[in-house]
Amino acid sequence: MSTPSKPLAGLKVIELGTLIAGPFASRICAEFGAEVIKVESPDGGDPLRKWRKLYEGTSLWWFVQARNKQSLTLNLKHPEGREVLKRLLGEADILIENFRPGVLEKLGLGWDVLHALNPRLVMVRLSGFGQTGPMKDQPGFGAVGESMGGLRYITGFDDRPPVRTGISIGDSIAALWGVIGALMALRHREVNGGQGQVVDVALYEAIFAMMESMVPEFDVFGFIRERTGNIMPGITPSSIHTSADGKHVQIGANGDAIFKRFMQAIGRTDLADDPSLASNDGRDARRDELYGVIDRWANSLPLDQLMQVLTDAEVPASRIFSAEDMFSDPQYLAREMFLQARLPDGKPFKMPGIVPKLSDTPGSAEWVGPRLGEHTDAVLATLGYDQGAIASLRQAGTV
Repeated sequence: MSTPSKPLAGLKVIELGTLIAGPFASRICAEFGAEVIKVESPDGGDPLRKWRKLYEGTSLWWFVQARNKQSLTLNLKHPEGREVLKRLLGEADILIENFRPGVLEKLGLGWDVLHALNPRLVMVRLSGFGQTGPMKDQPGFGAVGESMGGLRYITGFDDRPPVRTGISIGDSIAALWGVIGALMALRHREVNGGQGQVVDVALYEAIFAMMESMVPEFDVFGFIRERTGNIMPGITPSSIHTSADGKHVQIGANGDAIFKRFMQAIGRTDLADDPSLASNDGRDARRDELYGVIDRWANSLPLDQLMQVLTDAEVPASRIFSAEDMFSDPQYLAREMFLQARLPDGKPFKMPGIVPKLSDTPGSAEWVGPRLGEHTDAVLATLGYDQGAIASLRQAGTV
């Protein structure tokens, strides 16, 4: 049986990105079949190559974030480097870039130039504050986007300063919006007979778009959502509790029928049958009382017994997973959420699996993040450069 093609096979994506947002967007495209050529500076390449835990000098994160990509080194300060890039973009479908607004324009590679060069090109622009507005020229990282977008304000406990979520969630959410926008633009191009267009994603807006009912609650009631720790404000019960053996468990029993089953399972039929607790508004009015009941019950049982009660009662719950917990979890393993790969020296290691799962044209990880410039000669050859021309570019420091 032949191997099914991937859904983005045939698309060419050029990445002018570093660190997180742009490279994560192009990684998703690469996992689902797009040819992704990552353009890096010859002087060290993407800084992500040196972020967090390093293995023999290269970040383990890099091997995941750049999987399935080709690495082409180009010095865009050189006219010859910009000419190579133009040749690439002349036949590309998507450009993903996360420079500060105005950088490409200063290089003579703004949208007007690129659209004239290739009217079918879709340009995904990821930046702190977008391509317009009074803040467009300011630098903005994911942490700034999370702060301005409202996420940091509501994250943490009310008696302490705001905290971060533990990962660079702002960058990653912006990347997802970038991919969604690119696919929308491609559909318009392919189905509606349109041309390429700009997908403008601001990190703060990517977060702001996820902020649930924050806007109407303030506009209608003047209500400002504050930090509430582990509970879901206005939705009860849903919080984290601690077992007798010191393990933490998220319990979400905020559905009406679920709450009733939960109370019956822990021996509190009085609460299960209390008509004032039959709906969420009544439960939320007695939030502290209910959380006290659940805390005492959770504190009385070790994790395994606690989880068995919740499972038998069909109450949504999970222990708080560490990476160690994930590696042996049957659900993770059944869903192939760990892929076996090899580092450049042959050492085996695990990478995260592919999301989402497509039934007929699934994505995959074909190779790990490449060496800096590993595909430079091959890419230049496809653009018509012979060995002599490539040698000249290299001697001039263009590649």
